[in-house]
Amino acid sequence: MNNPLDAYTMKARLVPAVIAGAPAFAFAAIFVSWGSLGLTHLIAATALTVLFAAFADIARRRGKAIEPKLIERMGGLPTTTTLRHRDDTYDDDTRAGFHAFIAAKLGKPAPTAAEEAADPVAADSYYARGATWLRENTRDAKKFDILLNENISYGFRRNLLGLKLPGFVLNALIVAICLAIFWRRWPVDLSNTFDAKLLAVVVIAVLHAIYLAVFVTEAGVFESARTYARQLLLCTQSPHFSGAPKPRSTVARTPARRGGAKTEAKIQEQ
Repeated sequence: MNNPLDAYTMKARLVPAVIAGAPAFAFAAIFVSWGSLGLTHLIAATALTVLFAAFADIARRRGKAIEPKLIERMGGLPTTTTLRHRDDTYDDDTRAGFHAFIAAKLGKPAPTAAEEAADPVAADSYYARGATWLRENTRDAKKFDILLNENISYGFRRNLLGLKLPGFVLNALIVAICLAIFWRRWPVDLSNTFDAKLLAVVVIAVLHAIYLAVFVTEAGVFESARTYARQLLLCTQSPHFSGAPKPRSTVARTPARRGGAKTEAKIQEQ
């Protein structure tokens, strides 16, 4: 049974949801009396816990909804592109090591460059099966903790990107409500605690919108996806896989040398 509070759920699903909904949480907080704790606070805390669980699920759904377009813009199925002979992310010896490992696990030789050129769809299908085998056999968080962290990073960025548009809408709604309240209470008196808190919410909403616009981008998701893909393939050299073929080199070529971002990451969902 999956732990509902595992690291992936907390960091890759719940945290993006909390970030996306920060202005709404700030707005709700100004209506809560913090002078003393009572039954109403317990009820509110319980309701908030349920809402957080729902928000985490929404974050995952939004992230999954935008993933097909992200994959298309990255150039193909996740991790498949880095295993292609025509891809220059890795040198030939390194790629041959990955192919040898996958071939040993699948019990079928990897496509040659000629076979890949003759039937690229079949070759991609083979690479996808190899990536699936790797994902399914690297789920042990203790043995493959670095891979898990990279997967969390990808999930966080993807899910937050999926919540970017709803976040903008929520910001606009919160600001509109605050301005309407200011209009009803005009003139504004910042010496009044409620007015000061309301203004703080407006500032938070504006800063939040700037953060979403500037820092939550597809480029960030692509970067974490490529990093995850590299780490997944490097697991072929893990001592946890006895008898794993060792590639001579594991240094990926830089994006500048290969003329753009061609790689992707097949992301394991937890």
